[in-house]
Amino acid sequence: MTRYAIYFHQQWVGDHDEEWFRSRVEPSTAVVREMEQAGVLVFAGGLVEDMDQAFSADGTSGSMVVSDGPYTETTEQLGGITVIEVATIEEAREWAAKVAEGCGWPQEVRVVV
Repeated sequence: MTRYAIYFHQQWVGDHDEEWFRSRVEPSTAVVREMEQAGVLVFAGGLVEDMDQAFSADGTSGSMVVSDGPYTETTEQLGGITVIEVATIEEAREWAAKVAEGCGWPQEVRVVV
């Protein structure tokens, strides 16, 4: 079994009104429930858009530096992540497509090691 991260960047969501976002709650949570029932869900969650609680940590220079806000060179911020554990990449693709359809915006998938 392999773990896959299915995630999106907040900027991929696009501009929509509050009613549109409310219309995505049931379809997206239905996919999570389906993953739970299928026994493939490891974790799922959205990230708060308020960057007041975000910080970056960097130890690559030999000393630890912690800064307020997201990593300064990043143009996109992660908006949410789902981790699944499935037997094949085809299954991961199917679940990612369901997540994208439920949310209403694109998803990216990578193997978790």
